[in-house]
Amino acid sequence: MSLVIIGTIAYDAIETPFGKTDKIVGGAATFAGLAAAYLYNQVKLVGVVGEDFGDDNLDVLRSKGINLDGVQVRKGEKTFFWAGRYHNDMNSRDTLVTDLNVLADFDPIVPDSYQDCQYLLLGNLTPQVQLTMLNRLQRKPKLVVLDTMNFWMDTAWEDLLTVLKSVDVLTINDAEARQLAGEYSLVKAAEKILKLGPKYLVIKKGEHGALLFGDGQIFSAPALPLAEVYDPTGAGDTFAGGFIGYLAQVGTLTFHNMKNAVIFGSALASFCVEKFGAERLRELDSASISERLRLFTELTKFDIAN
Repeated sequence: MSLVIIGTIAYDAIETPFGKTDKIVGGAATFAGLAAAYLYNQVKLVGVVGEDFGDDNLDVLRSKGINLDGVQVRKGEKTFFWAGRYHNDMNSRDTLVTDLNVLADFDPIVPDSYQDCQYLLLGNLTPQVQLTMLNRLQRKPKLVVLDTMNFWMDTAWEDLLTVLKSVDVLTINDAEARQLAGEYSLVKAAEKILKLGPKYLVIKKGEHGALLFGDGQIFSAPALPLAEVYDPTGAGDTFAGGFIGYLAQVGTLTFHNMKNAVIFGSALASFCVEKFGAERLRELDSASISERLRLFTELTKFDIAN
């Protein structure tokens, strides 16, 4: 039973108060795939890159056991490129360059070997591409997780509403939740969003953690306080990859397991921000992940005296 992730595989150029990079490997599918691969051994990517995306970069993904049969390599074309500059608070940023390149007319290819998909992460792409991906699977997966952003709420509203009806979990940040629902209160926003189709909603709040809504319950997860955050790019995608990777590992979709999945996603995202791009995710091992999970457990563990 495979875990299929569709999303961007990209080059990024990042500038933060801690430094700047030239072109480095990024993209939603890259971050999510690396995170999920630490938790599940049947991760398969769907995406597109240009001829300028070197085999060495693809080999990094393959080295983690990730199947790339669904990744198209377009000869004579260039990979999607994004450049951005983060402000001092590291929560806001300015987009400097967006070159869609091969992403402009991306038409996902779903190999026959991907038709065993039981867990599907629809990374942040146009809702139309997300719908196409769903329609090209012969059977609806056991779990479909969707990530989206405010841009699609502004430009592809009807398509977004259509795809929301076919997903089990939606992951968005707090500003996006407020925009999608037209409510400032996140509790009220969640009530409205869950009526659009998803059974569960995860609202990511960056350095303030995450909220999980579903089954008439709410769970609040912390973020790990870090002395230095070098690059928040990809943290949300890493969270989503860790979230679905854990659920694929345990195989049972209960609210309890969803809560644990939020913690696993948060733990992996806390690694992501410690270095630029996907560099930190590439060097993890089971011991470091276990220790980070222990820190998350200790962060909110307490006893109330009688």
